[in-house]
Amino acid sequence: MENRITSLPLLLVALLGFAIPASAQERKLVQKGNELYQQKKYDEAAKAYQQALRKQPGYTPGMFNLGDALMQQKKYDAARQVLDKAAQSSKQPEEKGSARYNIGNSFMSEQKWQQAADAYKQSLRNNPEDADAKYNLSYALAKLRQQQQNGGGKNQQQNQQNQNQNQKNQQQQNQQQNQKNQQQQNQQGKDQQQQQQRPEPDQSKISQQQADNILNALEQDERKLHERMKQEKAPPTRLEKDW
Repeated sequence: MENRITSLPLLLVALLGFAIPASAQERKLVQKGNELYQQKKYDEAAKAYQQALRKQPGYTPGMFNLGDALMQQKKYDAARQVLDKAAQSSKQPEEKGSARYNIGNSFMSEQKWQQAADAYKQSLRNNPEDADAKYNLSYALAKLRQQQQNGGGKNQQQNQQNQNQNQKNQQQQNQQQNQKNQQQQNQQGKDQQQQQQRPEPDQSKISQQQADNILNALEQDERKLHERMKQEKAPPTRLEKDW
């Protein structure tokens, strides 16, 4: 569906209906802007409206038409600010409704369905008989429901993906733990096998300490023997001469 922008004839009619007084110069500048708008020279049209507003800052037709020219340039934020001022400045319910209607269209252009629906509701409060506002409100609400449904489906899909990923991660962790346990069991088996194959110490062999004790005992016995031999001297031998 194409966004419905308030038509230029409505802008020209609204130009004559605003209650704020303006000099011929401001009206001339706005009319010049309307001519440029018809030629789709939106930037030049916006400049003409801005000139009129510099001379008369509260001139509602200049604000209303400037907002429309900015919308055509896709400057939606700036357009909404100007149109909101136009809606607040106007004393006519239909003109307020038209400004809110265009604000709704700006949100529609950006697919901001909730904001668009709110703006159309405000437009209908000022002008309940506006068929275009009713149609666009229904369209915005339908797109909003569709967006919410798609969002719910995406969330459910994302949750399922997260659940699958968690299961996959758990399986990997279990597999890694099983491998670790198996490696530990294999290592324990190897250690036990090596212990079984290790030769038992030879009980017939004496330890170093035992050997040292035996040597010390022998040395002591040998010293005792030497001492005894020194004490027991041999008797003198009598030599007899054979005459």
